[in-house]
Amino acid sequence: MSDITQRYSTGAPQNLEQRFASRAAHMKPSEIRSLFAVASRPEIVSLAGGMPNLSALPMGMMADVVNNLVRNNGQEALQYGNGQGHPKLREQICEVMALEGIRANPDDVLVTTGSQQALDLISRIFLDPQDVVLCEAPSYVGALGTFHQYEASVVHVETDNDGYFIFNNIPLGACELSIIDKSYRPEKFQFVTDTNHREKFHFSTPFYVNLKVTWLFNWGDKTVYVNGKKTIKEHYWSHITAKVILGLYGFCLLLIFYYSVVQISLAIAYVRNRKKRLLNEVITFDPATAPKVTIQLPMYNEMYVAERIIDYTAEIDYPRDKFQIQVLDDSTDETKDIIAKKVAEIAAKGINIQHVHRTDRTGYKAGALDAAMDQVEGDFIAIFDADFTPEKDFLKKTVPYFENEIIGVVQTRWGHLNKNYSVLTELQAFGLNGHFAIEQGGRNATGHFINFNGTAGIWRKACIADAGGWEHDTITEDLDLSYRAQMRGWKFKYLEDVVSPAELPITMSALKSQQHRWMKGGAECFIKMGKRLATYPGLRFTDRLHGLAHLFNSSVFVFIFALSILSLFVLQIKDSFSDLNFFIQFGSFFISSTIFLSFYYWHSYKDKKGKAFNDLFRFIGRFVQFLTVSMALSLSNAVAVIEGYLGIKSSFVRTPKFNVAIKNEFQGNKYDKKSLSIINIAEGILMLVFGFTAVNRTLYGDLGMVPFHLMLTIGYGVVFFSTLKEIRKGH
Repeated sequence: MSDITQRYSTGAPQNLEQRFASRAAHMKPSEIRSLFAVASRPEIVSLAGGMPNLSALPMGMMADVVNNLVRNNGQEALQYGNGQGHPKLREQICEVMALEGIRANPDDVLVTTGSQQALDLISRIFLDPQDVVLCEAPSYVGALGTFHQYEASVVHVETDNDGYFIFNNIPLGACELSIIDKSYRPEKFQFVTDTNHREKFHFSTPFYVNLKVTWLFNWGDKTVYVNGKKTIKEHYWSHITAKVILGLYGFCLLLIFYYSVVQISLAIAYVRNRKKRLLNEVITFDPATAPKVTIQLPMYNEMYVAERIIDYTAEIDYPRDKFQIQVLDDSTDETKDIIAKKVAEIAAKGINIQHVHRTDRTGYKAGALDAAMDQVEGDFIAIFDADFTPEKDFLKKTVPYFENEIIGVVQTRWGHLNKNYSVLTELQAFGLNGHFAIEQGGRNATGHFINFNGTAGIWRKACIADAGGWEHDTITEDLDLSYRAQMRGWKFKYLEDVVSPAELPITMSALKSQQHRWMKGGAECFIKMGKRLATYPGLRFTDRLHGLAHLFNSSVFVFIFALSILSLFVLQIKDSFSDLNFFIQFGSFFISSTIFLSFYYWHSYKDKKGKAFNDLFRFIGRFVQFLTVSMALSLSNAVAVIEGYLGIKSSFVRTPKFNVAIKNEFQGNKYDKKSLSIINIAEGILMLVFGFTAVNRTLYGDLGMVPFHLMLTIGYGVVFFSTLKEIRKGH
């Protein structure tokens, strides 16, 4: 006889619990019953049991509703109903869901008999044994029983006033949370967060929490709960790192903001002085009293433009007995033969012209200018680079200003021979016009220091000597000598209305070469002259302030580049540290800086175009293009500035000249060296990084920095692909 048969026939206890399923071990008497037993007592008011206050219900009205329901729809109401719920009810549920932005089809809605049934269905569908369920604290006891029934672990999480879980330090998007209990058994689940669900996890049980961002890297607060006590130790360094990054980010923003404030102050000074400039005293040229002038033409391997500049200089209208030309030639190629032939041709016409050729090139351009000083016959020295084409009346319009004995330099404005060659040249003209009109004009109008721009200007010979002569410990010898002269008390005169046309670089490599020299030289001059300017006796405070800002101008590219890189980390901090979001609002400074700079360039643009608001929209487009490319050049410019600050010496790499005004005139240039450098590769990588970030943020609806990153993407793309195109075509 089997054991079961014996137990049945004898009535002995059958121990049926031994035959229960394993999940039955988690089953116990419903806690809801105990709750209701207490809540039903008359002296108890329960807010947790889900029991309605029946005394407040309109019983008569409810009786009428039930009566009408049975009379009119009894056949339907008292029979087995639709398993999904009444169609009209499901439609109304979808309407309520639509108010929350949730689109659903009534056919996909399932109406349950209560929350308990819904919890059971959800748990049955989604929960596997050993899964972890996060529950609001305190939780509905019926829910806890259901979760335990399906063998899931429960972790309580605090909620806010709206009933949302309090998430913190959790980036946007898909994440994976690993929870490790005391036995170091990991439990994992995945979730998606949005902008409304990013605060902080709070656990009331001893769990170790490790957050992993699946698309980037580990970041954010890491909190340890031991025996119910919260301990924050693992997040310390990430929090400190985040604060350091935000500090650097804010510092960059403030410096860029300071730069923009200086520029707008110069623009305001320029606007105020414009009417006064139009009423300037009439300057007349008297040939009888005209001083002797020497024109210096420094050149190095300029075979494409050497003849042109010599011809233009020889045609300047000035008394020939008071006129000298020095061609300062450091060339090592056929340029020296071209110059020698042209000089002989000009000399045959009775013009005082010299060919001064050096073979060692010591000090580069500054060395050539300094070496020729002993042969200078004039009391005034005009300097033109090889790519300029001075007007015939240049000396007649400039020399008379030296009647004021305190004037040491007269600087004219650069014009542009090939402005319309391409978008690249148009953008260069846009930026240079701002410098020569607003910056030079604004500084000169307020009596602040300006600089001789290396060409298209005239020096008083005595001023050069008094300031210490040409020095070649920087590659921007013009800026260096300008500040030494002005600190000695000499005044500079800027003539915006006297234009000296010049050629703009037509290739990206040529532009970068020019920018590298200007930026590095500016940093070198800041190191050399900054302390001297700050402490030199007798200077106005505003002169020191504007002078230091002027010398520091090139450094702004370091901070623009740093700002762009830091912005990537700031986005992650924004996602991971909600308590630091306040500091991220400093980004608004960038907007104000952009507005200030737009005012600066607008006045230059409309003055040069001769129109006002008719060209406003065209200006906005050009300004955005200019900012986009300028920000993309920040990498190569930042490298140049850092080299200058570190004292890394390099040769004077002059900008290749092409002698072209329109594209079909271009025949190549052997001086324009092109090769794919590490910087070029880095620019391509940055294009991809900023592009991915812009798209990613757009998809998640976080649009704050998207315009900035799109501009960087386009800018780096233009610079990178322009370089590749030039390398492929050989120009």
